[in-house]
Amino acid sequence: MLKSIFRRPTYDGVVEAVHYRDDGQVAWVRAYERRGPTWSDHVLLDRQTLIDRLNGGRRFFAGKRNEHWASEFEVSSPIKVVKTDIGEVLVIGKLRTEQDDLGSLPKL
Repeated sequence: MLKSIFRRPTYDGVVEAVHYRDDGQVAWVRAYERRGPTWSDHVLLDRQTLIDRLNGGRRFFAGKRNEHWASEFEVSSPIKVVKTDIGEVLVIGKLRTEQDDLGSLPKL
């Protein structure tokens, strides 16, 4: 039996950039989503759509697409939804905060 040299990534999306509202919450993100064996062009996901996908079991990571490699990404940390006293917040990795914080992702 031959083993494939290509591995399917263990994540469903890569967030490349973020736009914050004036109050510090994520307004929307620019991301790529896995579509079976390939990836979408960049898509804009509003905050609630991203939260719904994460709560639905999809895994998103912060990262960027490698130039000239359509389905290759450099990813860093997972994006998670954390429940706090004020509601749900989006964070990268194990960061604990009371407001959305997607780390060092480029801001738009």
